[in-house]
Order: sequence, then C-alpha cells, then structure tokens
Amino acid sequence: MTGVIRTVLGDIDPAELGVTDSHDHLFFASKLLPGEELDEVEPARDVLLDFKAAGGSALVQWTPYGLGRRIGDLARLSRETGVHIVAATGFHRAAHYAPEVVREVVDDLARIFVDDLTGSTRAGLIKVAGAFHTLDDHARTTLTAAAVAHQETGAPIAVHLEHGTAALEVAGLLCDTHEVPADRVILGHLNRNPDDALLREIAARGTFLGFDGPSRANHATDWRLPDCLETLVGAGHGGQILLGGDTTTATARHEPGASYLLTTLAPRLAKRLGEDAVTAMLVANPARAFATSRPR
Repeated sequence: MTGVIRTVLGDIDPAELGVTDSHDHLFFASKLLPGEELDEVEPARDVLLDFKAAGGSALVQWTPYGLGRRIGDLARLSRETGVHIVAATGFHRAAHYAPEVVREVVDDLARIFVDDLTGSTRAGLIKVAGAFHTLDDHARTTLTAAAVAHQETGAPIAVHLEHGTAALEVAGLLCDTHEVPADRVILGHLNRNPDDALLREIAARGTFLGFDGPSRANHATDWRLPDCLETLVGAGHGGQILLGGDTTTATARHEPGASYLLTTLAPRLAKRLGEDAVTAMLVANPARAFATSRPR
C-alpha cells in the first residue's frame, strides 16, 4: 500500500482529505487530567459538525493506544458527519499511564503499533513522545518501536514534543539512527517553544512542523504564531507546516475548539502570510504528511 491516507472508514486518496485539523482529540483520557476526560459522544459530534460548518473536511486524532481512543465511536461519528477522521496508534509519555500498563506493553509496542495500523483499528499514524529537553529511556523505547512499525507499514510518525523541546534529538534518533525519512516525521507542539533560529534549524531537517493548541494561556499564545510562521515561510519551509487545535480536556472543547482554526486563526494568518500559504498548511501539506509511504 502506498500513497493513501488510512481513515477510520477506510483508505482514501490524499486529494480527498481536504481542509484538515492536523492535530486534535475527540476522545482522550489521562490520569494526568482527572475530571477532564473527553469521553462523551455528543460533544464530539458537535465539534465535528461545527468544524464542518466552518469549512473543515478532516480531523486527525492523535490519541494513542491506552488513552481512550474509542475507535468504534470515531468510525460512527465520521460516517454520521461526513468528516474524515484519521486515528492514531502509538504510546504517550509514561506519566499518562498506570505503571502496570507500561510494564505490560513496553516490550510489545512495535507489534501493537503494526496490528493497529494493519488491522481492524485502522490507525493511520503512530503517535509517540519525547521528554522535556531530552530523550529519556521511555522516549527512546517508544520512538524505536515507532520506527520499526513505520518500516513495516509506511505509516507516518507524529511526535509530541514536551513543551516543544528535543525536536532535534527526536529527528536524530528517528531519521539518522533508524533511517526514517524526514518527511514521514511530524514534530508537534513547536509553537510552545517559539525560538526562530531553532525553528529554522529544525525545519532544515525536512520533517513536517506541527503548530497546534492555539490560545493556551500557559503556552506561547497566538500572538507569537504569525511571526514564527512568517519566518519559516520566508525561509522556504511553508510546505512543511501543519496546523491543529490539540484539544485535550473537556474544558478546552470550548476554549476555543477545533473550528477556531478556520473561523479565526486561518483568516488572521492569511492577512499576514497570504491565502495560498495558509491553504497549503490546511490542505496540501496534510495530504502529504499523513499519506503512507512504501514499506521497506
């Protein structure tokens, strides 16, 4: 299989993906966020319908294995709303799981990932995570398993960068050590560490660049985003940029929600960067980022 995007309802041509929220969560449950679980179907349906009404066509859920993905509900919601949904396999930072879960699965991660990507789960990407400013043993284990699964399936690897850090270390391990092509790697949360010189260095590696979670009061918020993106577009990296909402809590569903990408953020960026550049971030770039490559 090559050159397709695996959605929860089956494989589609990348040209069918359309306007895409490249990083979000309809369902998510972590022990780090007690009482803020995204585990109700009706609010998830409302998110998709609002996103569709704003012009959205596809949403990529980065919720990995063991954190409440609700694959069956994703498929039903996609069918009912007409919004393409791409689901994830993968494994987050250990802190999100009960210790016994980590012990039970850590030695079998590559097999779990491959099974999710090739079986009835219909996962379309592998989501793993770095550590804060480094790669700890857990990150190295999960990233290595992701590389093995990529080599067998061709699926893209999406990486949570803790507070936007350790991007170069992640790229080094995946692309240099494990020979994953750079354009099969998506580095998330780069907006949380808005260092222009560092962003240009990361972009030069050739990975996709995820800017997600707009308007989070505890992160570098939207006022920094146009400057960062203008720097990258001006340096020739506009074809690597992806935009997402990254809603991870019930409260955040309304602050500001996935549709904000299209109703507020995209028009603001278009005034600064031009319509064509923003359209690429929402349409052409996701179509390439989330397509499978030919397995080895």
